Order: sequence, then structure tokens, then C-alpha cells
Amino acid sequence: MTQVTLADVAAAAGVSTATVSHVLRAPERTDGTIRVSARTRETVHRVARELGYVPSAAGRGLALGTAERIAIMVPNLVQPYFARMAEALILALEERGLSTTLRLALDAAAERDAVLGRTTQDVAGVIICPHFLSGELLAGAAPALPTVQVGGAPTPGIDAVVMAEQEGFLTATRHLIDRGRRRIAYVADPWLPSHEGLRYLGYLEAHTERGLEVDDALAIQGTDWDRRETGLEAMVGLLRSGAPFDAVMCINDAAAVGAMRAASLAGLRIPQDVAFTGFDNTEEAAFTTPPLTSVDPGVPEMAQRAVAMLLARLEGESGPARRESAPLELIIRASTGD
Repeated sequence: MTQVTLADVAAAAGVSTATVSHVLRAPERTDGTIRVSARTRETVHRVARELGYVPSAAGRGLALGTAERIAIMVPNLVQPYFARMAEALILALEERGLSTTLRLALDAAAERDAVLGRTTQDVAGVIICPHFLSGELLAGAAPALPTVQVGGAPTPGIDAVVMAEQEGFLTATRHLIDRGRRRIAYVADPWLPSHEGLRYLGYLEAHTERGLEVDDALAIQGTDWDRRETGLEAMVGLLRSGAPFDAVMCINDAAAVGAMRAASLAGLRIPQDVAFTGFDNTEEAAFTTPPLTSVDPGVPEMAQRAVAMLLARLEGESGPARRESAPLELIIRASTGD
């Protein structure tokens, strides 16, 4: 049975959703001020009863100004991007009077259980930064609470703020090609060798549009793309392969830090011998030696959009899942040349 929303009550009562929200969620005024007439109030209550509207605890809390907790789920805090995103989400929620609980979803089962409400009964909504979330993982089940996904491939039925991953890697690859690089390695992508990742597709698209061939020997798979060690190990493997290269695109800044370390230990000069790019524009990108060129996906804007989506659902907004993205920017630093 479909849940009755504020919008349903408003349509049946012939008033605005804001009026319904005030009548059903806000207490009666005791200062003599009349915001909604007694007749309208009576109509709204009657229609709500007839339709079977049940106000959520989240909605009551928002209307009364009480703090409601939102669960922020991240795979880990080792990856600087997730720490940065978690902070941005906490601040954006606090601006709107909502408290947060930061939790780790270490595997696919933990992500599924959070979205389906098995481990999130104590919160009003969920914002999840996933590694594994998908329609297949949820087996067609709908989220138990208002839920917004930030990053990752969009999941059917869930609002999402997607990261412009393909566009970001397209932009970064074009930048390297424009700087004269022709043998560009692609380091530490867990999707390889299937080539299903959006970042790889951006890398491939840039080569194709410039008439360049991609050498599969320069595409290196990593086991854990959130860790610096993976970038170091991938770079060591690339060096040992003997394949010539003059640039390295890393799937994120964490992998880039490890890869740059391996290159430096091998005696390569950055950027004279090899240029490097990352993705996420985390704080450490500005402090590598030399500073790392990186794609900034717009984390603060992504967080603001995710929170706005969640608040709309908490207020009773219905409709199909929405998709939004934030504008990105390539931050050029010395790792790709002056």
C-alpha cells in the first residue's frame, strides 16, 4: 500500500502542502495569532483521517524544531574523500537543525541493512556514500526511510547526487594530452579489466577524440582503491612491467599519493619524467611533492544538494527518484607541469 503524503492530503483538502504541514505538525498557537482558520484546520484533519495519513516522527521533529538524527553512512574514514564528505554533510545538516550519527558500512551487507532500516531504526533518514549499493543488492526492496545516495552509480528508486566521474576523467585526460603526454597510465581501478568504471570511460573517451590509442598494458587494477598502499603497489607493478609511460592518472588522490611515492623512490622526476593527476581534490593534494593536479568534484555543493533532497522527502514530497550533480573543476598544480 502506498504511503499517504502531505501532498496527497493537500490535494484532497484543496490547500497548499505548507498549510497541511502547519496544521498537522505545528502546535496550536496560544498567543492569539491565527495563521490557519478553524474551518481550514478542521478540513485538513478530516481529510487526513479519511486518507489514513500518519505523520512521521521525522516530520514532527522538523516542524516542532526538535533535533532529529540523520545517519551518515560511509565505507571508511581512511579515504580522505569520505572524511571530507562526512564533514560537509554534518555541517549542512546542522545548518538545518538536524543532528547526525556517523556510521561505517564496511561491506555490501552493511549498506543493504542501513538502507532497508535493519540497522537504522533510531534515525529519521539516511545519507549513504556507497561502495556496493545497487538495485540487485536491495533485491527490489524500497528504502525503509527517506534515503539519499551521494556518489556511486545511481540505485533505482533512491534519490542520488551523482559525481561527474566520467566528465572529470575526460577533463583531466585532455589536460595531460594537451601538455604533450601520449603514454598515459591509468592506475588502481578495481573495475579493470572489465573497463566498466566511469572514470576509465572518461580516460578512454579523451584518447578516442584525440585519435590516440590506449595501451591496455598501462591500465592497472588495484585491490583497494581507498588506500595509498594500493597506489604504491600498482605503480611498482607498472614500473616492473617495463611498459613506457609519461603520465599517470590515478583513480583518486589516495592512490596518487602512493603512486607518486613509488615513482620518486624509483628516481623519476615529477613532472619532468612523468606527470600525475588525482581525483577528489582532498586536502593532501596541495601538500604532496610536487602538489598534485586533481579533479574537484564539488563536495560542499554535493552535500548541500543531498541534504536538500532528504529534507524534501522528510517533509512528505513524493515522486520518482531524482538525480542531481555538482559542477566539477580541474585544479591544476605542479604535478602536471607549470
